Amino acid sequence: MLIGISPVISPDLLDALFRMGHGDELVLADAFFPGDTCNSRVLRADGIRIPALLDGILALMNLDYAAPPVVMMEVMAGDAADPAVEASYRAMIDKHWPKTPAIEKVERFAFYERAKKAYAVVMTGETVKYGNIILKKGVIPV
Repeated sequence: MLIGISPVISPDLLDALFRMGHGDELVLADAFFPGDTCNSRVLRADGIRIPALLDGILALMNLDYAAPPVVMMEVMAGDAADPAVEASYRAMIDKHWPKTPAIEKVERFAFYERAKKAYAVVMTGETVKYGNIILKKGVIPV
């Protein structure tokens, strides 16, 4: 057992975080996301909600200083999203890296294209609408 690592961080996720380089991206995907269609490296975090994963991940990894270090999927025309979802994600970001710029929104299919290029996709137990988020890894601050 390691000290100081959240129990929501699986060995596979810890390994991915370790192996990611500066600028690599990690997708935290909701339970409905086409993870295996978008990326060949899919990790499982079934039953774990994204705010808990953000809290565990951001305690171990900082975000890139180049904008945008955090991206979410834009709401499609005629649809609605719960603003509490982004607020809960932002609360975890601010807990660890409060100087992080605003979360950028990208169009749905642009988000999928970005997921294809990401280091890995983490399939979570998140069930909220528009719950997907991408994190860009930064360098360790001096």
